[in-house]
Formats: sequence, structure tokens, C-alpha cells
Amino acid sequence: MFTGVMANATVKDPKRAQDWYTKLFAREPDAAPMSGLLEWHLAPGAGVQIRAEPDRAGRSSIVIQETSFDALADRLSAAGIDHGGPQSGGGQRILQVGDPGSNRIVLSGE
Repeated sequence: MFTGVMANATVKDPKRAQDWYTKLFAREPDAAPMSGLLEWHLAPGAGVQIRAEPDRAGRSSIVIQETSFDALADRLSAAGIDHGGPQSGGGQRILQVGDPGSNRIVLSGE
């Protein structure tokens, strides 16, 4: 039985990525379990890892469900994260953002 998942995005510049993801999640990483790896724990058994891996950087896509979608859109705008506004997607609304390393992050909610 699976009990959790950690989505992973690879980046070239871990410091720049840390700054950006700290704005995205509105807090510092929860863990740095090894050199070049940062983690944000978003819910029990679910989180996002950012890994410094220059050869694979920019090829990741992560989808994250959000319960306070409108508040998230407003907070991202205030933090300077461009999302182009809510769009329809798969029966929900989505915000698509790109991190500084060209990874795609899709935030979904109602």
C-alpha cells in the first residue's frame, strides 16, 4: 500500500529555486535531507522536492491541488509570481506557473 508521494523538480540554480519556491509555498523548506535537495511537506504523505541536477533541470511538471484557490491566486500575484489568471482545466480551475528553471507547476482548485 502506498502511503505518500514526493513530487520532484530538478533545477540548475538551487538558491534561486529556493527563493522562488519559498514564495510559492509562503514558507521556507521543511527539510534539506542532503546536499542539493530541499523539501516542502504540503500534507501528510505529500510534498515537493527541489533537486539540484543541472543536466535534467527544467524538464519537470508538478500538479498541486489547493483548497483556497482564489486566495492562492491573489497571494501569488502579490508575491510577483506571474500566473496569467485562472484557466479551465479538467473540470477545475488551474493556474500555470513556471519556476526559474523552466519547470511547470500547475495549481488546481475549485
